[in-house]
Amino acid sequence: MTHHIHTIGSVRGSSSHQQNPFVILCDKDATEDYGKCYGFSLVYSGNFLAEAELDQYDQLRFVMGIHPKQFYYEIKPQEMFEGPEVVMAFTEHGFTGLSHLYHDFYRSNLCESKFVKDVRRPVLINSWEAAFMDFDDVKLVEIARAAKKMGVDLLVMDDGWFGKRDDDNSSLGDWYVNENKIKCGLHQLVDQIHKLGMKFGIWFEPEMVSEDSDLYRAHPEWTMQIPGRHAVRSRNQMVLDMSRRDVQDYLIEKINAVLNSADIFYVKWDINRSLTDIWSNELPAEKQGEVYHRYILGLYRVMDGIIKTHPDILFEGCSGGGGRYDPAMLHYYPQYWVSDNNHPIDRLKLHYGTSFVYPVSTMGAHISDSGRLVPLKTKAVVAMCGTFGYELDATHLSVEDQELCREQSELFRKYYHIIFDGDYYRLTNPFEPGNMTAWQHVTKDKSESLLSVVVTNLTCNGPQEYIRAKGLEADAMYAVNGEETVYSGSALMNAGLPVNREVPEYTAFQFHLRKKQSKTPQQADGASNL
Repeated sequence: MTHHIHTIGSVRGSSSHQQNPFVILCDKDATEDYGKCYGFSLVYSGNFLAEAELDQYDQLRFVMGIHPKQFYYEIKPQEMFEGPEVVMAFTEHGFTGLSHLYHDFYRSNLCESKFVKDVRRPVLINSWEAAFMDFDDVKLVEIARAAKKMGVDLLVMDDGWFGKRDDDNSSLGDWYVNENKIKCGLHQLVDQIHKLGMKFGIWFEPEMVSEDSDLYRAHPEWTMQIPGRHAVRSRNQMVLDMSRRDVQDYLIEKINAVLNSADIFYVKWDINRSLTDIWSNELPAEKQGEVYHRYILGLYRVMDGIIKTHPDILFEGCSGGGGRYDPAMLHYYPQYWVSDNNHPIDRLKLHYGTSFVYPVSTMGAHISDSGRLVPLKTKAVVAMCGTFGYELDATHLSVEDQELCREQSELFRKYYHIIFDGDYYRLTNPFEPGNMTAWQHVTKDKSESLLSVVVTNLTCNGPQEYIRAKGLEADAMYAVNGEETVYSGSALMNAGLPVNREVPEYTAFQFHLRKKQSKTPQQADGASNL
């Protein structure tokens, strides 16, 4: 900190891709394991501002809340205004200690979905990168049939199933099934997927409307548009005025009707643009400063009316990726799509940064065709640092790749309890020079651990490299990948595991550590014989 005001924030109508409503104030020399850290996490999904000011007496002042830009809210006598909460945390145990506080608190207290603790989440495949909007019911069943061989539990029908939508120029807001594509009807399509032994999911983008839509033609006044100005049509779509009660009621009625019409297990709830043209046709000019905030309150009401009334549906949030990935959204969704960037090497950095405050169990992560030089196994290892799924055309995979995917899906199920319920450790920083990116999951009782490594840079004739584990019981003995030889937690954390250097670039390794109850004659105190 220096002697002026440092700020981060968003005025995009959402918590945004550009900044996240989370701040760490820490010792200048703080590390993953040591140093005082104060965390501030805003439970709000709209415009926000965080300011830290060091004054002339070296006193630090921090404030966080709704961004003041275009914000003016009149509170009349007997009325109440409720501001968003900030979850504050402190630790002397560095960034990892702070992350564990937030991970535990958010997993235990934030989201009410049964999919947080009581019900395991499925391995899914999403139709988007397989077919985009060019599909019909036959194509979807073909994808599901092939995906079943990959160990997939759930098919998700993404954008393109409603209205007359064949591209991104029409039909947002017309939430009824396009039976020119889904010729058999939604209910029968779901039944066909169920007969394959799989569940069914569906995509919505409730907050947006296309000008070429029945909804816009009937209610152009429901959109955000400043009088006398041309609207900004980002992604060829306009924003519905979520501050309006009639808009909220329409969305609750139409989306619930779709969800109640078939046995739908999963919903992906998307928003693909920032808010502009901030103006509500329902409010007078002097109250337009309330629109940004009223939009968010209206959105929460819609989510209450849809998500909270369907407790058996797994909802996943998305905003062109992680553009509205914040604690308030995680109150409704047990998982959020981290990014539309599916390149596995880029994902190493995305998962690293997201993990500072958000639990791995909330991080949507899939295997896709992106990163064609990266082995399929490596993509799977990266996706296991998240909810794990597929974003590709299963019908184009070879028999060998389908079998490899099936094995990886089974591994994810095997390690699910470690990944979703355990403590997470960042073992390396992918933003710093190095040859490997590594991370680790450890169960709360320290009896099991999954340590993952991706080789991101090869060094010719370089020294032997080791990955040092964290979070183990120092005096306990651990078997590595089921081998008979065991090693002390102290050795694994101080000497480390050697990583083979004679491998192709982007090779991935996973080490499953399991605590043994007693010592054996084959035990070793070091890692040199691994």
